[in-house]
Amino acid sequence: MSSPAPAALPGASLSANCGTIPAAAVDAAERHLRDTLAIAIGHASPHAALIVHDTRTDLNLALTEAYRRVVPDARFIDFDAVAPEDVLAAFALLDAGDLVVLVQSTSFRLEAFRIRIELFKRGLKVIEHVHLARMPGAQGLHYIESLAYDPAYYRGVGHALKARIDAASHGMVDSGDGAQLVFGSPFEAAKLNIGDYTGMNNIGGQFPLGEVFTEARDLEAVNGRARIFVFGDTSFHVNQPAVPVTVIIEKGRVTGTENSTPEFDNMLAIIRAHEGEVWLRELGFGMNRAFSRTRMVDDIGTYERMCGIHLSLGAKHGVYTKPQFKRKDARYHVDVFAVTEGVYLDGQQVYADGAWQP
Repeated sequence: MSSPAPAALPGASLSANCGTIPAAAVDAAERHLRDTLAIAIGHASPHAALIVHDTRTDLNLALTEAYRRVVPDARFIDFDAVAPEDVLAAFALLDAGDLVVLVQSTSFRLEAFRIRIELFKRGLKVIEHVHLARMPGAQGLHYIESLAYDPAYYRGVGHALKARIDAASHGMVDSGDGAQLVFGSPFEAAKLNIGDYTGMNNIGGQFPLGEVFTEARDLEAVNGRARIFVFGDTSFHVNQPAVPVTVIIEKGRVTGTENSTPEFDNMLAIIRAHEGEVWLRELGFGMNRAFSRTRMVDDIGTYERMCGIHLSLGAKHGVYTKPQFKRKDARYHVDVFAVTEGVYLDGQQVYADGAWQP
């Protein structure tokens, strides 16, 4: 059984005034987070909850207010109002199965303490909201919408996609205008980020939810073209070219581009300078219906959940190991987002008209 939640530290009080975030959106955040904690995370008494937040943005204020309503007995700490050792001491009071929520305008730093990894090691459940400062104004409303948890959709479609991916011998992404990217190989066992942690060591992670991802077992069996309408720039912000950039892939490597931009060329040049060539690795099936090609947020790590296909450029991928890459030499994993007209597994279409149909 967990220890009783101590009183909040100085600076923990929070006004219900959330600036540009309207009251209706705070109410929506409350509903979404209540569903997430009950269904996806499985947080309930007698387990304690610790909410570490800051007050630098309206979106931070709105999410923290929503958590106050959902878990009123939680301990709330304003990260900017206390010393780092006070936060670490608060973590130390928690027992396995308790919940930590991090509501961050940027990303909290505690010297060498890798927060989420260390908390998972202690058996704690973790929800991370990061880089909220990159999503001002209306983007904050999109972010709140992205927190909605529909278990029938995420679990039903997510597990169905994984089953199709794991059984497929090949696949294809159709980016329109004749651009087709062919995966002429079976895929690695797909990983799920759908709010179903059955059989997993850790419960929680970076939010919002909504992704199934894999990569070709044989990376050199990937050939063709993909039209990229958004890519992650060097500051981890969304970069949207006026015209999609076409990447030409031969034997799993980027060998050319069409309609490129100086920023995209610079990103490729940085990868080549350190890795010699630009590999295409991750094949991500984004599922979050709050984001689309026309409905974006600036933070690339959040937008990665967009309903459609994203790919990664660079040799780095922490989940799948390949014999041609040494972990110390693989430095880059740049998310790029393909115009998605259709996705096919073993010749059967699983994505059409902006939705997954597995």
